[in-house]
Amino acid sequence: MRTHYEFKPLNVGRWLIWSLFLLVLLIAPKVFSSNLSVTMLSQMGVAIIACLSFNMLLGQGGMLSFGHAVYTGLGAYLAMHALNAAASGALNIPVTLIPLVGGLGGMFFAFLFGYVTTRKAGTTFSMITLGMAELVFAMSLMFSEFFGGEAGVSGNRVVGHAFWGITYGPPIQVYYLTAAYSFVCVGLMYAFTRTPLGRILNAVRDNPERVEFIGYNTQHVRYLAFIIAGFFAGIAGGLATINFEIVTAEVVGSGRSGAYLLFTYLGGATFFFGPIIGAVLMVLAFVLLSEFTKAWLLYLGLIFLFMVMYAPGGIASLLMMNLRLAQFGRLRQMWVSYLGLALTALLALSGAGAMIEMIYHIQLNAAMGPELKFAGVMLNVESLNCWVGSAFVMLTGIGLFEATRRQFAHEWDEAQVFIEKEIKRREAL
Repeated sequence: MRTHYEFKPLNVGRWLIWSLFLLVLLIAPKVFSSNLSVTMLSQMGVAIIACLSFNMLLGQGGMLSFGHAVYTGLGAYLAMHALNAAASGALNIPVTLIPLVGGLGGMFFAFLFGYVTTRKAGTTFSMITLGMAELVFAMSLMFSEFFGGEAGVSGNRVVGHAFWGITYGPPIQVYYLTAAYSFVCVGLMYAFTRTPLGRILNAVRDNPERVEFIGYNTQHVRYLAFIIAGFFAGIAGGLATINFEIVTAEVVGSGRSGAYLLFTYLGGATFFFGPIIGAVLMVLAFVLLSEFTKAWLLYLGLIFLFMVMYAPGGIASLLMMNLRLAQFGRLRQMWVSYLGLALTALLALSGAGAMIEMIYHIQLNAAMGPELKFAGVMLNVESLNCWVGSAFVMLTGIGLFEATRRQFAHEWDEAQVFIEKEIKRREAL
């Protein structure tokens, strides 16, 4: 028997990070107070839950799903029907709990479909999820009684009597509801990574044969994780229902699933906070970047291509590697190389962007005349000088970027060697 009590030290860093996260959620609408900004912040909260639930499959379980939008979308449909039932008096449920209806719906369909999809792993799993996603999307256009056809299902989030003045009519009230769900869901999904199920899910990802050897059924582990991910995905769909007050077939389409995959990967699937970064970027791309240029999908594809080539770990991995440099005092010696990489990359992108915008102008806006403005510069699609100048700027930027990248790689290798020697020296002491 123990003769004394043991106390674990307080994890100050963890408390600080979660407190800062809560503080950001609380003050964000005070800093960005316009209706557009508040709506975007609500969308970011929804996207954070959706991307983190997807990363439970991809990053933590090694399950590459091409149909995660099925569970956010079906959860959104069930939440919308529950909202309309509450409005008609057929269901006595407050709007605050509507996202939980979406979560239970996402869990139900994950329980239903997951038994089939998780029986296989790897490429087979991915193909099954893709087929399931196409099946559900086709059904959304066939069964109009539930899905509403191409017009979708709409509703009104202002239901019942106001409670403490909360009607969810103003966007700011919807934001704080989304923020509350986001904070709780992010906390629960982080706690899941520390549970025995979360740990064994990592083991299934890394070495399924050894997991089977120690007595675990890998299919059951994947299946349980799939159901939990479906629950959180459904909550995201329910919050989106309250935010937009309409659900269409697009929410279960392959485009939405592809967006979750792309931005989770861009944020960094190997780190817990990576999908949070990706979710913020997803909303910025869909709302802001799409307003600036019609070629935004092409730019997004190019960014994804370069991230795969030069930073396959995503933005989160870049942050963590530089934090490691800062920890050993080597980050200050790299700022010149970082500045050179940024300037040369910007130069190359400026030339490439000018050529892309001129091509899109010829294809889509030829009736508006030959001139267009790009980055404050007037371009003429009929002028050979504009095409040659843009190509020259792009090629020059690429050449300078490659030269700078090689110098940066040399300095980076030296920094890593120094860090390894420093680690060994500290271990020796």
